[in-house]
Amino acid sequence: MGVLLLKPNDLQGLVSMKDAIDAVEQGYRESTEYPVINGPRRRVHSPSGVRVSNFPGGVHQLGVMGAQVRAELVVQEGNNQRYDHRELPVHVLHDSTSGRLLAVLFGEIDEKTIGPSSLMAFRTAATSGVGFRHLVGNDASTVGLFGSGGQAANQLLALITERPGIRHVKVFSRSAENRKAFAETYSKKFDLEIEPVDSPEPLLDRVDVVICATNTNVELFDGNRLVAGQHVTGIIGSNKQLVEGGFLKKPRREIDDATAVKADIIVTNLKESMVSEEQGDLFGPIDRGLIEIGDVFELGDFATGNHPGRTSDQQITYHKNNNGTGSSEMAMAITAYRLALEEGRGTEIDLG
Repeated sequence: MGVLLLKPNDLQGLVSMKDAIDAVEQGYRESTEYPVINGPRRRVHSPSGVRVSNFPGGVHQLGVMGAQVRAELVVQEGNNQRYDHRELPVHVLHDSTSGRLLAVLFGEIDEKTIGPSSLMAFRTAATSGVGFRHLVGNDASTVGLFGSGGQAANQLLALITERPGIRHVKVFSRSAENRKAFAETYSKKFDLEIEPVDSPEPLLDRVDVVICATNTNVELFDGNRLVAGQHVTGIIGSNKQLVEGGFLKKPRREIDDATAVKADIIVTNLKESMVSEEQGDLFGPIDRGLIEIGDVFELGDFATGNHPGRTSDQQITYHKNNNGTGSSEMAMAITAYRLALEEGRGTEIDLG
């Protein structure tokens, strides 16, 4: 059997959010049980702002090891970050038992009901979905959503996949037009009541879940306003190279210190990245002595049962979805690869 080449069109409409969350949780479970199969994200930057990210890792029970690489042109614009160019990711998949090259995937794996959206939004949301599975109250019904782009859509789908009782969403973003369009589109697609609001303040009022899905460089809300039972998810994973390279004066933030101090349970994807990249949202309060690194758990602790997750309706829980890992990338990629094989997609190449 040759190597399967999957192009962007071959990867569309294959993987559901439920399948993705299950696969990503498996990746975190195995990388906790056998850490050397997973590596932290590594980023390098050129003086012109081009950034290349590499994610090495594997999921042995799914039969895969490999890496994902992607490049983007990053521009810091005041309180926000934008991408003047984002190249499609490339996944290289090897058999984790034999080492044989299985496939090369060129392009984004999208969620089959949402379709193409923001790059990396699907994997990021599936990772948040693992956190939703273990930390959001079973009776949750209301959401405050920061952001109205592809990341926000995928995050919301991950939440309602895990908590189908969600009925009402308040959404805010900088563009009134965008948040109105988001509400109109996804209220129909997800069968929800989505209310665009004119300021961020209402997003914390009488909601069970707060989701941050923006490109901000600054804190979005005052964590002192959080109340018992709420869950917070944030997705920005800063890195100290942005500061060291002169692109920013201080690490990116979206969630303040008060949120970390007030939370009863704090989880991040990989603490190694949080420390090595000095990611602001959690490294900051740890560095200032407001919380301790031992207060922070990893997603794999929930996946393995080492931590029970939410145990009380009164707990405030906080998931810092700080960055992707090789294991989560390979979990997504092998899922897409197997579904593509079933449907006869792609081109087989004989490397002879």
